Amino acid sequence: MKSYPDTSFLCALYRLQANSPAAAAYFAAMPGPLEVTTLLLYEFRQAVRFQIRLHRLNPSKGYPRAEGAKMLADLKADLTRGDVTVIPAPWPQIHLAAERLSERYTDAGGHRSMDILHVATALELGVQEFLTFDANQKTLAEAEGFVVPF
Repeated sequence: MKSYPDTSFLCALYRLQANSPAAAAYFAAMPGPLEVTTLLLYEFRQAVRFQIRLHRLNPSKGYPRAEGAKMLADLKADLTRGDVTVIPAPWPQIHLAAERLSERYTDAGGHRSMDILHVATALELGVQEFLTFDANQKTLAEAEGFVVPF
């Protein structure tokens, strides 16, 4: 495993936004499948569902149900084809690493729980690159020695 994505990378893959061309190019050039964990899939799916709800309550926010459904269907298709694959993660070790990261960086950097968990996951999986378009997440990943190609 060379790289590990966060939710911002998945969002750029499955919903057209400013970072989508970079995410698509990286994904297309990968020598194997994009490896993800169940936690990342949960956060992505939850974020999509939340955006659908926001849009339903206020059409100027979030995005329509059809757009969210397409995002989820496209992810499911990539999982079925094997272009995205779920890998096992050592959750007890990840939680310990997350605690260390939280203690070290949260006060100064204001990092969110899920961001810390994704960086801790990447640490425990031994990857070299962390795929994110989130500036604060990038700061945390780079502080831990990851290459962030965007």
